[in-house]
Amino acid sequence: MTTFSSDIAFTPAVKAIQAAKGSRSSYARMETGAGWPTAVTPELEKFLSELDMFYLGTSSAAGQPYMQYRGGAPGFLKVVDGHTLGFADFGGNRQYVTLGNLSENPRAFIFLMDYARRRRIKLWGRARVVEDDAELLQQLRDPSYPAQPERAILFDIEAWDINCQQHIHPRYSQRQVDALIEPLQARIDELEATLRPADRVPR
Repeated sequence: MTTFSSDIAFTPAVKAIQAAKGSRSSYARMETGAGWPTAVTPELEKFLSELDMFYLGTSSAAGQPYMQYRGGAPGFLKVVDGHTLGFADFGGNRQYVTLGNLSENPRAFIFLMDYARRRRIKLWGRARVVEDDAELLQQLRDPSYPAQPERAILFDIEAWDINCQQHIHPRYSQRQVDALIEPLQARIDELEATLRPADRVPR
């Protein structure tokens, strides 16, 4: 039985090390104050709407961890309700490690990283695979992406926390780089047109 939402991460062993290293008192104040949120907030929803990738962590019943990269159009990890996120799952290399892990251990972790803005959010919860739900898949799929999803994966949030920006190296997606380059390229084309000599009509 946990007392605070952050207890999902701050186990007795973690708290013992925090106490030994001198950080327990500050985290104890956090626990008795606002604490970690356990539901989707407008801030989290906006963060998700701009994100085109995340990392999904699962583990087997024996505790063997596994981390999987997930990518898609911005906002492909969608808010299903106030405590649930979901995404459409497509065929890949067919190893099914994530599906196998979730079949015997629903505990999961989502790591959201916005490299360009140097922001990161960690979410703890439980995930489940939903097969043969056409209505849910329609809600989660991206109409502009031609591939057909095979199933849905839902993530029930138990707690989440925002990390500091320290040591995050800015990185930019092709989409973000293109948005910066396009106006520059347009200006270059405009300048080249003004410098190009007018076509001469031969006599």
